[in-house]
Amino acid sequence: MGKSIGVVSLKGGVGKTSTAISLGSAFAGFGKKVLLIDANFSAPNLGLHLNIIEPEVTLHHVLRRKAHINSAIYRVNNLDLLPSSIYQNIQIDPLKLKNYIGYLKSKYDIIIIDSSPSLNEETLAAMLASDEILVVATPDHPTLSTTLKAIKLAKQRDVPIVGLILNKVHNKNFELTFNDIENTSEVPILAVIPNDIDFMKSLSNFSSYVDYKPNSAGSKEFYKLAATLIGEKYRPFSIKDFLMKLSPPRQEINREIFYTELLSSPPL
Repeated sequence: MGKSIGVVSLKGGVGKTSTAISLGSAFAGFGKKVLLIDANFSAPNLGLHLNIIEPEVTLHHVLRRKAHINSAIYRVNNLDLLPSSIYQNIQIDPLKLKNYIGYLKSKYDIIIIDSSPSLNEETLAAMLASDEILVVATPDHPTLSTTLKAIKLAKQRDVPIVGLILNKVHNKNFELTFNDIENTSEVPILAVIPNDIDFMKSLSNFSSYVDYKPNSAGSKEFYKLAATLIGEKYRPFSIKDFLMKLSPPRQEINREIFYTELLSSPPL
């Protein structure tokens, strides 16, 4: 039985969708069968990132019972994609998404649900369909405030929040510190993705960042995070990685704690 992971942010522009795609590609790199779901029903763009512009059958049709879910799944590189309709005005009940997750978990190892960037019923639907939540944020005050709202909503619905993905990090003193973010949110940082123009280049290439620039620091973070979440180890060797072991950054420590707790947890 697979696992569903909601990728959530309540602020546009933090790179939530590109993060979902890159994390999916990282899971696929470990041999996992991965499905990406676009649960941003009112403004879907997951398909646009991967050159699925105007699919004939979408999640909207499935939720209206106009199509079987298998007919709405498209293969893109090493991932499967369940897109939503961009141009068709199809009224749906987003909360029905949860009804299909059990069937999909019997077919996939990992299901990544890309949510709406708004505090609405669509975000709630994504959370309720998820076994656990990853919150994407950038290290600034406006994003932190919306991150707190997302965390509060997930906690109210008893959806486990496994950690934060800090994206577009410049490592400058004008950014919030990792201590500030963790102490305020009470959620551990599990990955730190440096700001990198190659994210935009991968988008223009209709590719995940992980596939486009696999040896970058950001891609290694995605691989390390994916490995941690499935209880595997990813240890690329480089001088920088060796030196990091002498003084590991915050996310490395948090991942090791998560990994240890995961291995010590009794099987479901």
